[in-house]
Amino acid sequence: MKIREMMNTLLADSPITGTYPTEELIRVARSLAVTGVAESHDEEKDLFLAFVNGEPEGAIYVDEKGELYGDNAVMMVRGTETFTLHQVRKDFVDATVMGCRVFKKSRLEVTSCNDVPEFGTKSAGLGNLTLVVKKDGEPQNGIRVTLRRDGQIVGSDVTTDDGSAGFRLLFGDYDCVLQDRSGTLVTRHVLFGADNPNVVLELLTPP
Repeated sequence: MKIREMMNTLLADSPITGTYPTEELIRVARSLAVTGVAESHDEEKDLFLAFVNGEPEGAIYVDEKGELYGDNAVMMVRGTETFTLHQVRKDFVDATVMGCRVFKKSRLEVTSCNDVPEFGTKSAGLGNLTLVVKKDGEPQNGIRVTLRRDGQIVGSDVTTDDGSAGFRLLFGDYDCVLQDRSGTLVTRHVLFGADNPNVVLELLTPP
């Protein structure tokens, strides 16, 4: 089940605390020590913020091109959204947060500032990264590719027959962990920007 459908199913029967603009949502959640999930929807995107004891601990951003999680999702909050806040069982919220944890919570408190990029603009630095894993020049399928940034997993995929794995990410530096079917791990550094949307990673043959 896709993440959007999963979240909608989770929230369908969850009691609603209220509907709030972004900045008020953070204040209300903290003042009431809410454990739950806030949702915001428009024609372009779906946003989900997970709260534990009033603190924003997780974030998910979904649009027609894919998903962003954690701090990457928070970067796409404009500050002009309206959220509906649901009370949700803590074990469900904890399970959700495990896959989308927010480390830089302060970003949610300043999203209305002018220096935060608008969705869809070039300044947002968002794009599609394709990684191609090869060994001795031959594409490698079945390789688990995991991307980390600031210690957080921001994406994971398995290479297809052409050796490729795709991600939707903010521009920047990432640590890429490659795991083959034997469980062997290899780490590579990847610099992702508008000028390099396709990166080839070569696996070395053991001597």
